[in-house]
Parts: sequence; C-alpha cells; structure tokens
Amino acid sequence: MIAQNIGFAIIAAVMIIAAVRVVTTSNVVHAALWLVVVLSGVAAQYILLAAEFVAVTQVLVYIGAVMVLFLFGTMLTRSRIGRDSGLNNTYWKLGIPVALVLFAAMAVALVNSFGDERMPTDDNIVSTQQVSDQIFGPYLLPFWALSFVLLAAVIGAIVLARKD
Repeated sequence: MIAQNIGFAIIAAVMIIAAVRVVTTSNVVHAALWLVVVLSGVAAQYILLAAEFVAVTQVLVYIGAVMVLFLFGTMLTRSRIGRDSGLNNTYWKLGIPVALVLFAAMAVALVNSFGDERMPTDDNIVSTQQVSDQIFGPYLLPFWALSFVLLAAVIGAIVLARKD
C-alpha cells in the first residue's frame, strides 16, 4: 500500500503542476498540451485504483476526442498561435481567495456528507470486463470509424487554418 501512496503523490504533484501551467501559460496550444498531461494523470490515478476500463475510456474520450476537438477549434478560429499578452484578466488575484474558499467549502461538504462511509461489497456488481465487452464488442467498428472522422476533421482544420 505504501508504493501505491507514493505513486499517487507523484502523479498528483505532476497533475497540480500541469494544471497550474494550463492556466498560466500564454500560448493556447501549450495550454492544451498541459491539459493532456493533467488528463493523463487522471487516467494514471484510475489505473492505481484498479479501474482499467475507466482509465482506457479516459484516454479514448478525453485525451483522444476532446483534445482533438479543442485543437480543431483553436485552429479554425485563426487565432494567433503563440504568446498573447492580452489573455489575462486584471482581476486574476481575486480568483485565488475565491478558489481557496470554494475548495474549503467542498472539502467540508464532502467530509460531512460521507465521513468514513465505505463502498458496498456486493456480489451483484458488474465487472469492468463485462461492461467493456458490452460496449466495445458490437460497437468496435463505429469507434474506429469515429477515429477516422476525427482524423479527417483535424486535417481539414489544418488546411483551413493555413495561410497560403
């Protein structure tokens, strides 16, 4: 259990650093890449929890599809790719205490709501293998087709965003 806690701490530290870089970088593409690091950390945390199916779904849906669509939208807006100093709001310092108050309120609410309550151990719980067989068995071809559609969308965004 000690190695799992150390792994959790390392992954959480990387996620926190990457999350801070997402909101502090002035390059939109770099922010998207830092967000990929954060979402990869979430998938790694799921693996530590022995929830491999949720980790793979995290990688497919969020890292694969959502980030492709995010970069697709960034390219289609024809915004400047690179540093932009006008992105920061002048009230960003006000956000720090507000974020700390919200964090404290959520922590108190979670501790008061759940306390030391444990997950039920029932034999009727469906395994992740059964869920993945139900989803990826008959619907594997549509998942592949969707990946080609997303690839075509990215190529189209690059063609539209080029300045020729």
